[in-house]
Amino acid sequence: MPAQPPIDATFANRFAQAAPGDTPALPLGIQNFAEIRQGGYLYADKTALLARMFRSGKYFFLSRPRRFGKSLLLDTCKELLEGNQTLFQGLAVEHDWEWRARIPVLKLDMGDFLPGLDGLQAGLLQKLGENAERLGLSWQAPQNPATGLRELILQTRRKFGQRVAVLVDEYDKPMLDTLQDKAQCTAIRDWLSGFYAVIKSADAEVGFALISGVSRFAKVSLFSGLNNLRDITLDPDYASLCGYTEAELDRVFAPWLQGLSREQIKRWYNGYHWLGERVYNPYAILCLLQQRKFKPHWYETGSPGFLLKELAQRTPWLPDLQQIHADADLLSNFDIETISIPALMFQTGYLTIADEYAIGDNYYYRLRLPNRDVELGLFNRLLPDLVGDDARIGAQRNRLHQLLSAGDIAALRELFQSIYAAIPYNWHSNTPLAQYEAYYASVFYVYFMASGFPDVRLEDATSVGRIDMSVILPQCVCIFEFKVVAETADGSALAQIEARNYAQKYKALGRPVFLIGIEFSSAHRNIAGFDWKQV
Repeated sequence: MPAQPPIDATFANRFAQAAPGDTPALPLGIQNFAEIRQGGYLYADKTALLARMFRSGKYFFLSRPRRFGKSLLLDTCKELLEGNQTLFQGLAVEHDWEWRARIPVLKLDMGDFLPGLDGLQAGLLQKLGENAERLGLSWQAPQNPATGLRELILQTRRKFGQRVAVLVDEYDKPMLDTLQDKAQCTAIRDWLSGFYAVIKSADAEVGFALISGVSRFAKVSLFSGLNNLRDITLDPDYASLCGYTEAELDRVFAPWLQGLSREQIKRWYNGYHWLGERVYNPYAILCLLQQRKFKPHWYETGSPGFLLKELAQRTPWLPDLQQIHADADLLSNFDIETISIPALMFQTGYLTIADEYAIGDNYYYRLRLPNRDVELGLFNRLLPDLVGDDARIGAQRNRLHQLLSAGDIAALRELFQSIYAAIPYNWHSNTPLAQYEAYYASVFYVYFMASGFPDVRLEDATSVGRIDMSVILPQCVCIFEFKVVAETADGSALAQIEARNYAQKYKALGRPVFLIGIEFSSAHRNIAGFDWKQV
């Protein structure tokens, strides 16, 4: 069989170039800047921010969640530094760059190695060799990739007479892939610390470096050898370096937005905040524009299993995910030995910053789930981890919708009693979260969240206190209060709703308001009391 011709820049031109009058193509899944520009794909111009970065420093670090365009960003950096001017025609940087100064680039993608330290080292040697071949260097691969990187930097500097730019994409992927094997993950981290330290030791030959990934591992470990990185993760000037802003959505994707509710687009996919302008998840937006369906597009690309396991085992009251407070040190570190749930969720994109505030000389952040995409996807995936791998979950969620649509509140007790009763006893014994009393209320809460009800409010504030959970529906409002008892219910949950007149907040809506007090028995692991009334 004859060898196939290489896929070059004209490939995209033949198959994706928009004809006159056609709507330009969506760059879904494309991480190659040249292919986007030559193929007629839409592009949100980030080049002005890149030019600012190059002029403001030398060593940079950027953390963003997966599917946020980091790989495309680094590939754009590479083309800009190498002076490929034709790709930047019409972009902000076209008349704001010295195109004659072509800078040689070493680019390492750390995201596709075989598992383990041996696989990492072998893969790195291969990638270093690919860089040497692209740059036209006669480079002999050594046994140690760190030695190879050092030699490659020196040779590149000698050949081109220019200081070298080093771009590292997904620097943390080898560690994240082995996070549940602490010993292996630590070994990879310690080895990578020495590998990345080569960049600093070659300071005289390196003119620019940008390292990107999902997480920020503790500075004292992975980056101890490269401690001169400027972290722009929470720099307001670079908050929109990845992701789409509101203005970019209007300017770039206007033809594709017709027929879609902007309010819904914002509710589902906006909300990511790194102390500057809030941005939309780019992958989710492109999926929406292509499929024309509001659904958890970003979440469906796969979520890390270790995150769900950590949540299911270490977070007794899941509504707390909406009200987490953290300091800057917590958000900037991700330590293998002691993984913080807020840091893990923030750095992987499941939490974002709601607001920043100062206490004395220290800054703190209130975190929240960013949007409906994450919210619905996360709770859907959490359900099996909370109640065991139960094939009946889908039917139970449908039943929950039917009961509330019909206003059949009495039948809710039977539904949830059957849900709790079906949780295997050995699952209770083997899952630490099930030992917490708040677990039972969390199951109730997650069922409502995962069932797609659009307006579920936790810790719903009133003038006389906070409602545990309010569910606002077109046909009615349900107000829930949860209590945990040893064995026998005493009606205190419903009594609290009535005593504090929680219903007053929603009477003006003109819908039936159901007051529902639920008491869980920690001894029997089920509902002990279920009292309700309509007002």
